[in-house]
Amino acid sequence: MQSRALAVDIGASSGRLISGLLKENILELSEIHRFDNQIIKKEDAAGLKEDCWDLAKLYREILVGLEKSKANSVAAESIGIDTWAVDFVLLDQKEEIVGQPVAYRSARTNGQMEKVFKLIPQADLYQKTGIQFLQINTIYQLAVLKEKFPEQLAKAVSFLMIPDYFNYLLTGQKTNEYTNASTTQLINVKSKTWDQEILNKLGIKKSIFEEPIAAGKSLGKLKAKLRQKLELAELQVIAPATHDTGSAIAAVPTNSKDYAYISSGTWSLMGIETDSAICSENALKYNFTNEGGVYGTNRFLKNIMGLWLIQEVKKELNNKYSFAELVSLAKKTPAFRSLINPNDNSFLNPPSMIQAIQEYCSNSQQPVPEQPGELARCIFESLACQYKQVLLELNEVADQKITKLHIIGGGVQNEFLNQLTANITGLEVYAGPIEATAIGNLIVQYITLGRLSSLAEAREIVSNSFTIKHYQPADLSGNNAAGWQKFLTLQI
Repeated sequence: MQSRALAVDIGASSGRLISGLLKENILELSEIHRFDNQIIKKEDAAGLKEDCWDLAKLYREILVGLEKSKANSVAAESIGIDTWAVDFVLLDQKEEIVGQPVAYRSARTNGQMEKVFKLIPQADLYQKTGIQFLQINTIYQLAVLKEKFPEQLAKAVSFLMIPDYFNYLLTGQKTNEYTNASTTQLINVKSKTWDQEILNKLGIKKSIFEEPIAAGKSLGKLKAKLRQKLELAELQVIAPATHDTGSAIAAVPTNSKDYAYISSGTWSLMGIETDSAICSENALKYNFTNEGGVYGTNRFLKNIMGLWLIQEVKKELNNKYSFAELVSLAKKTPAFRSLINPNDNSFLNPPSMIQAIQEYCSNSQQPVPEQPGELARCIFESLACQYKQVLLELNEVADQKITKLHIIGGGVQNEFLNQLTANITGLEVYAGPIEATAIGNLIVQYITLGRLSSLAEAREIVSNSFTIKHYQPADLSGNNAAGWQKFLTLQI
């Protein structure tokens, strides 16, 4: 028996609607619709230009994708939506958005963590939530609203994260899906619900939040008007892991426990899957996070700035070079000439990524990368070194033997970075699948539909359905060791 489902996967730079066909224990993918996504400037309540998401456009694109699937006679049983984490909308009594859907790269949260720590000590906040400290986290975004725009929180009757909001538009159901809600730094890691004490200290009313639902929850069918307009009367809306990383990790093509994963895209999310949260002193020291996974799992990981660095450089070079061309130029550049700390705050959302990289190298007394190949190689080698740093921290913090790395997501296509990662970490690397997020989204739907029995069965199907490339570590005349030592000398 075959079954078809639809996955809407929206990232920080693009989105797509992908059709999955499950037949004879093989999952086949076909892209129905692809669209751009980008941060836009909107005026906030004080008349200042703010970095925001164009949610109305994104919702229209979802509907276009559904119309295309209908036109192509793609008869799907269900649809699931995943997006990036931490961002949200507030709705008022008229179900209209309060304020603007501000993007996590906004500078409005600069310095906000320290203000929150005066209300809730950092160590206490970590013990309660198990979440890493990033200024982009929802808790600091809400703290900004409480400080500067309290009238918005006063008007709010509902808090919905971005995929929750799209699910609401499709079904009329207001939900907070757990894998995404866990990234807010407002969920208690033990009770797995909103922490009343944290909310009280921030002065945020708990009534705006919904009780978190688990990934795989069916939200019912489309609203009547949409069913009629789109002629999709039987389409069921299922909440997968609505956090894209949660969906991606669900698609790691193995059932062993001896691996670390890197979900490689705009961000690199590196960690392990555990049965419970790890909130030790060392976990706090290294700023690891415990995010909700599918089917009771815990994602113990760290955010690394990722391919955002090269994406911004490419854009700043007026897209003169493709990513493949930048990789080719990097290969022709001397090894470990210059390195950066990818997680330095200067790279979060600089006016010029090239200038930010050059200033970092200059300030750390390194040769300043000028040419495209030099910039690209600096980024790729720095990411590989950062992966090794996180690997060492994982080995210290977690009681779990790591013998290989699984790289999933769009970064799988960068074979040069994959090989660098194997060389510098000294671990075997398995790269694939590329469309891990959409695949993880789909397999959760299939489990809910009863087409698959478990996550273990689903991961076997992923392994059998998609190409997984293997990279063996290689020592290039001592360059790896020398590069690593150079990385350690940086002020990181």
